[in-house]
Amino acid sequence: MHIRIPNRLLVILTLTLSWSSIGLASDVYSLEEWAKRANMSSVSLSPDGNRLALLKIATKDGNPILEVYDANNLSKRPFRMNAEPMEITTFDWVSADSLIFSARMKVRDKIDDWNQGVYEYKGGMLTLDKKAIKNSKWKTIRSIAGIQDTLPRKKNKILMYGYEEGSRYPSYYEFDLKSKSRRLVTRESPKVNNFGFDDQGRPRLGSGRDSQTNEWLTYYRGPDSSEWKVINRSSEDSFEEWRVLGFDPASSEDLLVLAHNGNDKTGLWSFNPETLKYKELLYRRSDVDLNGVQRHSNPYTNPDEIVSVSYYDGRNIKREFFDGGEQAIYEQLIGLIPHADRLRISSRSEDGNSMIISNRGPRDPGTYYLLKNGSLSVVGSSKPQFSSEKLADVEAITYKSRDGKTIRGFITVPNSKPPYSLVVMPHGGPFVGENPSFDEWAQLLANRGFMVLQPQYRGSKNYGLDFYMSAFIDGGQGGYKMQDDKDDGALYLAEQGLVDPNRMMMFGWSYGGYSALAAASRTPQIYQCVVAGASVPDPNEQVNYYRFSMRGAQKDEQLRMWDDSLSPIKEVANVNVPMLIVHGDVDQRTPPRAARTYIKALEDNNKQFKSLWLEGADHFSNTLFYRHKLKFYTALTDYLDNDCFTGSQTVASK
Repeated sequence: MHIRIPNRLLVILTLTLSWSSIGLASDVYSLEEWAKRANMSSVSLSPDGNRLALLKIATKDGNPILEVYDANNLSKRPFRMNAEPMEITTFDWVSADSLIFSARMKVRDKIDDWNQGVYEYKGGMLTLDKKAIKNSKWKTIRSIAGIQDTLPRKKNKILMYGYEEGSRYPSYYEFDLKSKSRRLVTRESPKVNNFGFDDQGRPRLGSGRDSQTNEWLTYYRGPDSSEWKVINRSSEDSFEEWRVLGFDPASSEDLLVLAHNGNDKTGLWSFNPETLKYKELLYRRSDVDLNGVQRHSNPYTNPDEIVSVSYYDGRNIKREFFDGGEQAIYEQLIGLIPHADRLRISSRSEDGNSMIISNRGPRDPGTYYLLKNGSLSVVGSSKPQFSSEKLADVEAITYKSRDGKTIRGFITVPNSKPPYSLVVMPHGGPFVGENPSFDEWAQLLANRGFMVLQPQYRGSKNYGLDFYMSAFIDGGQGGYKMQDDKDDGALYLAEQGLVDPNRMMMFGWSYGGYSALAAASRTPQIYQCVVAGASVPDPNEQVNYYRFSMRGAQKDEQLRMWDDSLSPIKEVANVNVPMLIVHGDVDQRTPPRAARTYIKALEDNNKQFKSLWLEGADHFSNTLFYRHKLKFYTALTDYLDNDCFTGSQTVASK
C-alpha cells in the first residue's frame, strides 16, 4: 500500500528559511565554540501535528531540557521540563498530549572493574495539561526501561520493556495510556530472545543459540500462533549476514531479509518463512554492501513498509526507492535544502501533511526543518554557532596499499591552499563502517588548516566479506597490514602534492587510539607525532575480559585479530615519536588501568610524551561534556601547535 501524496506538498511547497548561525569575525572558531554540545536534537511532531517537541541544551555544560512548542506558531514560548536528578536521553510521542521518555541517572562516580556501569536508566511519562500547559507534570514509570513500539494501529496502547530483578532478559508489557495499567505480553528467555514485533505488538520474530549444534537460530511464528518455528540456521562460525528487517509489504506471507546468500556483498531478499526459500533478490550491488533500508516516513499509515535501500558511493549516500511518492518528496526537499546530504524525514503527523526534516553533512552539523501548510521553515540547528561557508568540504579518494589492495577513504579539505599539514584519523571498531558526515574533530582540525584523512582500512565494513575478513584471515593485521593501509594513504596524499610529508601525524580514538600507539613505534617512521585517545595499549588484556564469553565468528574475528596483532605495550622501547595520551577516568570500554600501565612504561623508557586525564569521562566521544571537550581540544591544539612539529617536546605532563 502506497500513500497518496497531497498535491500541495509537491507543487505549492515554498521555502521560508530564517538562519540563526552566528558568524564569527575570524574564519577560525574558538575552542569554546567547538566544545559546546549539540544545542538541539530529537525534534519530533505529535501525532496530530499541532505540537513539536525537542531536546535542547540551554547552557554550555547543562543537561538536555525537553521543550514542547505550538507547531502552528513556533514563536510562542515553549513548555520546558527537565527530569532532575535524571538526564533525559530519548522520548517518543504516544498521543497528541503525552510523551514517554527515557532518562539516565548517575549511580557511582568511578568504575573499579570492566563494564561496571556508572549510570542506570529509567522511564517517565509527561502528560500535557490541555488547559494550562505550564502546569503539566511528569512521573516515573516504575520497572520500565524504555519504549519498544508506539503501536500506531492500537489506540491508547504502547509496547514497553523492562527488567525484572535478577533477570538479564527483558519483559514486554502493553501499557494503557488511559488507565496507566500494563499487561504482560511476553518474556524473553535463553532459548528465544531479541524479539521482533508486528504492528499489533505480537512477538513474531526471535533469535537464539542451539547449544547442541552451535548454530544461531532465527525463529518465526504466525500472527495467531504461540509456537516458534526455526526459519534459519547459521553456523556460529559463519561470517555471512542473515538478518530479518521486517515483513514484506508486497506480500503478507513473506519477510524481507538482508543476507549475503553466498555472495561477497549483502543483498535485500524476499524470503518465505513457510517454505524456507528465497523468493526474489530485490536489490544488491557488486561494489559495496547495502548501508541500510529506510521505512516509510508515515509510521501511522505504513508502519513497516520499506521504501528504499541505501548505500555509499564513497562520498555520498545513494538511495534506490521502491515507492514513487516517497521518492518525489525527497527529490523536492533535496532541491530546496542547502547542503542536503544525510537528509531524512524524521517525524510526520498521522494525516501526513506535516513533517520534520533533518539534514546533516560536512557543511551542516545538523539542521531541523518543519514542513507545514506547504511552507518549509527552520526549527533550529544542533550547532548554530557554525556557518556553512566556514566549514570544510569532504572528498572521496581511492588509493592502492603496498600489497595492491584498493583502499577507500575520504579527506576533509581546509578552506586554504595546499600543501597542508596532515592528520590521519582512523575510525574506531575496527570492524565498523564509516561514512562522510559532519565530523566535529575533522572539522575542528580543518578549520585550523589541517587536512584530515579518514582511511577505510581493511577490516572496515561496507565493502564486502573479503575486504572485512582480510584484517584477520591471515592472522591479526592490527599494527601490520591494517597500519600499512593508513600509512599508504598519507604517502599517497604527499605524492599528490596535497600534504607536506614533513608535517604528518596520526590521531585516533578507541581502536583509532590503538592505531596511533602502533604508529608510534613504526620503522621507517612517517609521522612527526601521534595522539592516542581512549586507546588499547594491551590487546591481550582488552580481549581477555571477553575471551570466554565470545563464540563463533565473533570469537574468531576478535581472537585472530587481537592475539596476533602488534601489542603497543611490548613496543614501548621502540617508540620513536612524541605522543599525547588522552583517556577518561571512568572509561567502561577501554579501562583506565591499561593506559596507566602504558604511561608508566613510557616513563620507564624515558620517552617523550604528554598525558591528559579527563575526569568523569566515559569512552565514547558523544558522552563527553563541555568541560571534557574544552580540556581535550585545548590540549590537542596546543600539542599540534607547540610540540608536534617543532621538536620541542617535553616529558610527561601529569
